Amino acid sequence: MAPEQPQFISSTGGNNHSFTNAPLIDSIDVHQIEVPDRRSWKNLFAYMGPGFLVSIAYIDPGNFETDLQSGAQYKYELLWIVLLASCAALLIQSMAANLGVVTGKHLAEHCRAEYPQVPNTILWIIAEISVVACDIPEVIGTAFALNMLFSVPVWIGVLLTGLSTLILLALQQYGIRKLEFLIAFLVFTICACFMVELGYAKPDAKEVVKGLFVPQLKGNGATGLAISLLGALVMPHNLFLHSALVLSRKIPRSVRGIKEACRFYMIESGFALMVAFFINISVISVSGAVCNSSNLSADDHKSCDDLDLNKASFLLRNVLGKWSSKLFAIALLASGQSSTITGTYAGQYVMQGFLDLRLKPWIRNMLTRCLAITPSLVVALIGGSSGAGELIIIASMILSFALPFALIPLLKFTSSKTKMGENHVNSFMISAVTWIIGSLIMTINIYYLISSFIKLLLHAKMKIVGKVFLGVLGFSGVAVYLAGIAYLVIRKNKKATPFLELRSATQEDDDQQMGNEHCNESLYHLPREDIVSMQLPERIISPAEI
Repeated sequence: MAPEQPQFISSTGGNNHSFTNAPLIDSIDVHQIEVPDRRSWKNLFAYMGPGFLVSIAYIDPGNFETDLQSGAQYKYELLWIVLLASCAALLIQSMAANLGVVTGKHLAEHCRAEYPQVPNTILWIIAEISVVACDIPEVIGTAFALNMLFSVPVWIGVLLTGLSTLILLALQQYGIRKLEFLIAFLVFTICACFMVELGYAKPDAKEVVKGLFVPQLKGNGATGLAISLLGALVMPHNLFLHSALVLSRKIPRSVRGIKEACRFYMIESGFALMVAFFINISVISVSGAVCNSSNLSADDHKSCDDLDLNKASFLLRNVLGKWSSKLFAIALLASGQSSTITGTYAGQYVMQGFLDLRLKPWIRNMLTRCLAITPSLVVALIGGSSGAGELIIIASMILSFALPFALIPLLKFTSSKTKMGENHVNSFMISAVTWIIGSLIMTINIYYLISSFIKLLLHAKMKIVGKVFLGVLGFSGVAVYLAGIAYLVIRKNKKATPFLELRSATQEDDDQQMGNEHCNESLYHLPREDIVSMQLPERIISPAEI
């Protein structure tokens, strides 16, 4: 029987800002995935997996909620936001993967090494808030799916989500490859469901294409939904997750090997995010086609005015038929359950990276679940499904506002030669494009925040003194928000990355000609055992397996 492990486990680094490769737990079977040291496109299969785990965050229930509302209220007019966000997501996620591959450390660890204690603590709190904000839509979405399929009350479904996650986490012990295949299967299940939904809804192809390539934002409501779409697509916790997931591979530590890993991870991420992009486009297109159909009843029109995940099921059943509603519920259940796994991993990496501390997966999962279940349960009991749907939108907007505090450190680290080296640092063009994207997102966020706050003050039914106090408090918060962003942008990187051994192409050729096995062995970088074991808890291995 496996020895009992402590619930709180810390790495062995003495300094809070030091790095260590010591495993956080001793693992007798880390299920290493080794990339062959050869020049072949077949190496791509060894890198397949992390992209699909990351893509789940782009098709979680929070995305479905905002996609449904976008299609219902503005038909296909906001599709260009999804296209822009998906392209930006591919570029940003590739940078997160590159940071992990090149340096052997993930984003949260770099933040802990780079920033003083107070900024590091603030960044950790914001990252944890992002994880909880991501978990809320997953809880509510799963509860809605259970309600659609089995008529379980929403508040009971919220409670059941805490138990269902533990069952899925137990599947980890069978190996990371099997877990990645499970996630990929769930992604393609969601995709298949919405392909059938498109067949039912039959949206106008010309209008869909126009919505994809003709930008337009009509009204403050459209701006709010655009921010929600950005927050639901480009998630801050996903940057921490991707930079850590790539550390589960054993790659050649040569210049060629690292460049190949970065290239194949980008291809793999591109394929996974393309599937996620198609799913998001399908949800908006189905919602837009159904809510703008000529044969809608008065009740269905009313549902479209305030569409959420639960109402979408009844709407699809009334307009497209019973099977359409069931397919949507299956896709929603697969989305919610798979998202809980990636959310738990992201929270684990955030805590380990920022605090040099980690929890057992089930403890970490229950903590984030409780934090997400509490507001979800209260809103479900008081406001019903409508209140729960509004909570999803709020959670998505929180993610969008938190994005700069993960994106700016990532941009600065991957653009730094002292951290990435001469061969792997971002090019000037990539740096310029990503900074423009980041600035655009932050500008939209700040504009919407200020305009919405001013609108709230003007229409609030309170005395002048109360409005003045609320105004001072609100604009002080905006000033603090801007000051935090400015600090991250202006501050220069001060910590250099202790590079792992890199070998040039000439040295590789010399080693191959000499046939030196020792040199060939040094070309590899063992995967981070703390990352691997964080995904794969120990299980009992029988003598036959040994």
